[in-house]
Amino acid sequence: MVKRILKIQDTAWVQRVTTMRLVKDVLFIGIGVVMASIGLKGFLLPNGFFDGGAMGMSLLLEMLTPLDLSLLIILVNLPFIYLGYRQLSTSFAIKSTLAILTLALLVHYIELPVITADKLLIAVFGGFFLGCGIGFAIRGGAVIDGTEVLAIQVSRKSSLTVGDFITVFNVCLFIVTAIFVNLETAMYSMLTYFSASRTVDFLINGVEEYIGVMIISEHSEDIKAKITYDLGRGVTAFKADGGFGEKAKNPDRNVLFCVVTRLEVTGVLTEITKIDPKAFVIQYPIKDTKGGMIKKRPLH
Repeated sequence: MVKRILKIQDTAWVQRVTTMRLVKDVLFIGIGVVMASIGLKGFLLPNGFFDGGAMGMSLLLEMLTPLDLSLLIILVNLPFIYLGYRQLSTSFAIKSTLAILTLALLVHYIELPVITADKLLIAVFGGFFLGCGIGFAIRGGAVIDGTEVLAIQVSRKSSLTVGDFITVFNVCLFIVTAIFVNLETAMYSMLTYFSASRTVDFLINGVEEYIGVMIISEHSEDIKAKITYDLGRGVTAFKADGGFGEKAKNPDRNVLFCVVTRLEVTGVLTEITKIDPKAFVIQYPIKDTKGGMIKKRPLH
């Protein structure tokens, strides 16, 4: 299929890109598994704290049943891996399986000294290391906590969004923790989950939040020149028709689109207002970008 699309001399480049992507995936998954192991063995397990998601369920079952945690990590995540295989790809399922098996082996065999006895530090840094593990694994195209895979499946068949399902799932998990363990542990576990989720967001989305800006104006050429030459950002112009009133009679117009960071939005809006105070501007967040004039994010 690649040879049909690309020239024959381009196949070497395709192979190089594929190999580099595989190396990055293996590196990220390896780092993620090690970080998650540190979070579990160095912080959460010695102090009986939990996290949310599939990992939290494994930790809770480890306390309530005689089964070993390493085995529970595999058993709890198996259904999620199968869903990932059905929904996403075989590659995703294979990488996730290897990541979870490696994590289970590390949790079973490695021993780490207890780093701190302070419960607040345990919750925050345990969540941080676990979140790093989950985030790096996702960067490598795998999961070591499969709750999001289930959430995607549920969102396709119900009115719940992915975020809604994960929230409901974790609320139920923490209620069960409060009932069968104790309320204090459940509260500290909520803090662990919050720390982990914020860390995952940081690793996935980065520090900079990109904003897509769409501009509809009769002075689109002047605005495009200002953004391109004075602000140094790339702009794409779409041909569009007006949809209502007098503007609908003018089919020859451009709709501008550019991507900037959150810190640059104010400057862009100011320049637009200087040229056309009546310009219609739409802003929306963008999770990630690649290519163009946007610099490449680290870890991507």
